Amino acid sequence: MLTRLSIRNIVLIEALELDFGRGLGVLTGETGAGKSILLDALGLVLGNRADSGLVRAGEDKASVTASFEFARLPSTLSAALDDADLEIEEGEPLLIRRQLKADGGSKAFINDQPVGVALLREIGGALVELHGQHDDRGLVNPRGHRVLLDRYAGGDVEAVAQAWTAWQRASEALRKAQEEIEEAKAEQDLLLAHLTELTTLEPQAGEEERLANARADMQKGERLAGDLEELRHVWDGSDAPLAQLRSAARRLDRIGGEHPLLAEALASLDRAVIEATEAEEKLEAAAEALQHDPAALDAAETRLFELRALARKHRCEVDELPRKMREFRAALDAIEGGEAELDALETAEREKGELYRTAARQLHEARINGAQRLDAAVAAELAPLKLDAAQFRTDVQELPAEKWGAAGIDAVEFLIETNPGAGFAPLAKIASGGELSRFILALKVALAEQGGAATVIFDEIDRGVGGAVASAIGERLARLAQDGQLLAVTHSPQVAARGGTHYRIAKSSEGTVTKTSVERLDEAGRQEEIARMLSGAEITDEARAQADRLLEGV
Repeated sequence: MLTRLSIRNIVLIEALELDFGRGLGVLTGETGAGKSILLDALGLVLGNRADSGLVRAGEDKASVTASFEFARLPSTLSAALDDADLEIEEGEPLLIRRQLKADGGSKAFINDQPVGVALLREIGGALVELHGQHDDRGLVNPRGHRVLLDRYAGGDVEAVAQAWTAWQRASEALRKAQEEIEEAKAEQDLLLAHLTELTTLEPQAGEEERLANARADMQKGERLAGDLEELRHVWDGSDAPLAQLRSAARRLDRIGGEHPLLAEALASLDRAVIEATEAEEKLEAAAEALQHDPAALDAAETRLFELRALARKHRCEVDELPRKMREFRAALDAIEGGEAELDALETAEREKGELYRTAARQLHEARINGAQRLDAAVAAELAPLKLDAAQFRTDVQELPAEKWGAAGIDAVEFLIETNPGAGFAPLAKIASGGELSRFILALKVALAEQGGAATVIFDEIDRGVGGAVASAIGERLARLAQDGQLLAVTHSPQVAARGGTHYRIAKSSEGTVTKTSVERLDEAGRQEEIARMLSGAEITDEARAQADRLLEGV
């Protein structure tokens, strides 16, 4: 709830500190005293647009600070603060400060941490619920009507939300599977052609490197074989070096015993013959080793060309062709086995959809029943509030299937008929601000147990009424405030007398300077203020006596 409001340099307010408590607090004062300024100031910390015209004349800047305290943070408020990475300790007050500059612009802080104004607007609805002449939020906004009805009716909204999520997941899985199968079917002929081509070629991992190495070896052997063939002419024949060495060795052998040096020459020549013979043998072995089948070279080159052409076709490396073959086979297998999987997914989607429709239909019935009870509860409040000619109706309309969602199959809106035969219209279409506020009050009373914002403010809900109607308004405001905090800006002494705390707003002039001040009244001050509200400018003893009766009758 709102515990303190601190205002600096806002319009006619120079400096103001106001403390608030639980129960009903009333704010009174003469017309033009500045009650709207307080609401404008509070609106700033709730994220309303910053108007530099609110800065007090002659000042550079203005500020408003509001302090809120909670036994436990509302879940919506806690979630919004968590999303903004703001931590509020248990029992710690929530301090919201808004600064305005006279030349435009503003800054916002929560517990002295800078935040965006959007966050203030997001959490504002959980902090303060304002109902006044130009109310366009809270109960008037149809976006919240379904939530209010569900709280009142007690339908299992969570079960519907869970069923919807499960159904959507099943639908998404089915849709994805259908798309994959359709895409695969559209490419089935192409997949078959690709797979046949790959299967025929049957590429192996590492095959490109092996073929390339083999081809290089055969090409190299082809070149060397030509060179060896030329050497063969050198070694073969009667005039070949080896034949001549052997012939020389035989001649030298015949005369080698004639002289020691000849024997040595023969030994050297024998070694040369041996070395030349070994060289000949190695050349023969090399020639035999380098022999190759020209057809094998052609086959290797053809295979390598085919592999590389197929890799280019599929935009991959040659070594990735076996994986491509497996992918094509898997895609074709998926087409064949997809029908069975599709049947299972269709069954699951159908079952989840039926579960959602059952849960949503039960929630729909709960809403219909709750709407009837709520309509009756609101109707019981209208006559005492001088709205006996009016009717209230909770309109529950079943939506077309394409608009179903996690909240169910219904659109919910609160409608009003102000006069018989005028036709029902949304709350926001009611022309009279006083009528709207009283309708809101009747609805708040009917929904009292369903909770709402931490602080509720009614701005001049009693406009245009008096006597018994004003008393009925005051009684209902006090009843609503029993378990929370409610502030009422009022011109009615009957409403003011119901307040647990009473604040008087006054305007005074000092020379050319006009100021607005707010005073919390004691019992004597309350009697005097209520007497003023009863009698006008001149307070009579009779008005004071009547004020006493009003206060005593509470």
